[in-house]
Amino acid sequence: MKKIVILGAAESGIGAAVLAKKKGYRVWVSDNGSINNKYKKVLLHNEIEWEDHKHSLDKILMADEIIKSPGIPDNAEVIRKALEKGINVISEIEFAARFTKAKLIGITGTNGKTTTVSLVYDIYKRSGKDVCLAGNVGKSFALALSKRDYDYFVLEISSFQLMGMFNTRFHTAAILNITPDHLDRHNNRFDDYVDAKFRMVRNQTEEDALVFGGDDERLSCEVINRNIKAQKIPFFSLVNDKRHNEEYNNKVYLTTNKMYIKYNSDCFDMFFEDFSLKGKHNTLNAMAASIIAARDNIRKEKIKESLHNFTNIEHRLEYVCKIRSVEYYNDSKATNVNSTWYALENFKNPIVWIAGGIDKGNDYTRLKPLVNEKVKALICLGLDNEKMVSAFEEDVQEIYHAKAMQDAVNKAYKISEPGDIVILSPACSSFDLFKNFEDRGNQFKNAVLNL
Repeated sequence: MKKIVILGAAESGIGAAVLAKKKGYRVWVSDNGSINNKYKKVLLHNEIEWEDHKHSLDKILMADEIIKSPGIPDNAEVIRKALEKGINVISEIEFAARFTKAKLIGITGTNGKTTTVSLVYDIYKRSGKDVCLAGNVGKSFALALSKRDYDYFVLEISSFQLMGMFNTRFHTAAILNITPDHLDRHNNRFDDYVDAKFRMVRNQTEEDALVFGGDDERLSCEVINRNIKAQKIPFFSLVNDKRHNEEYNNKVYLTTNKMYIKYNSDCFDMFFEDFSLKGKHNTLNAMAASIIAARDNIRKEKIKESLHNFTNIEHRLEYVCKIRSVEYYNDSKATNVNSTWYALENFKNPIVWIAGGIDKGNDYTRLKPLVNEKVKALICLGLDNEKMVSAFEEDVQEIYHAKAMQDAVNKAYKISEPGDIVILSPACSSFDLFKNFEDRGNQFKNAVLNL
């Protein structure tokens, strides 16, 4: 009986442990931190042995295979020693993919992943497909699979998960965009981050498809220059882009007021005003979701129905409420510069911007024109705000500091005026003051509602 060691006992690790136990492996779970009580109950219920607050190397290195949490870097001592011993180290997604007959739809990119996978899932569900949403979106692929298989899995995939994937094949892979993010986990090299994203296509065949953002210069160049066997399907937002040509028989693009989809012999369009999600970034997400669905022969009426009725995900440009004619938005999921750019670009009214956290090697240059034009005040929320202040001190007249969410929201309330927008869009990770971006977003909403 093969021994599987799971490193990290959060959502993905627990899912992998349960699936491995059901498949007849000897399973042992090790977490260097504290295991949440709800996960301990799952381990106990499934009679899976575990430890927390340490990694016992002697036990770990007896594994036939290791499944590691996406949060554990490849240069961690326990991973280095396992690799030196020749032990296979994989991700939960890679492990679970061995046991499914489903068509896998994998979606990655620096921004827009969660909205796009949620849209795809909604379209397939409305169409009566046997589909499950999982991956980095918060639900373990392995845990879902341990209960039953599906016809389709729609998976949000991060670069961290991709680094532990070797043989997984995606029926449809989507790379939405690529801008510098998490470079601290990729040797501070953008090229390494790009390579991680393109692991999505490594096992695809001519029967599969790659959907990609055609506006993204780096992404488009990589698609052209790499030996990709899958059918290539771009989506474009630039109306007059020269790449709107017959080089790609299947594609999605925009005209002045419509999204236009062409796939095989089927074509259809949809007016922007009929989209439930507003903003340029959401238009791009809708384009990607639509062509993925069209490829699986989902009727255009169902695609349109979903795009018309879909409700945005929590923590992503989530409207909270209006107080004294000031609107408050929770965009805690914006953990990088590019995501925050889309948020700021979305509003026309003056903005009181709450931002900051753990900097991931961010280059704030791209935000400066928008900040100069739209942001009336910046509230830096974090333990170390020096880099953010330095980046924007010439663009914003009022800059304040806060080390707790309620303080940041109270300050925003005092300085905002009727017609203003208050938005939490951090452009940084949350782990200096919060458990995760969900905790940060929930604290923001609670603080606003307590005003």
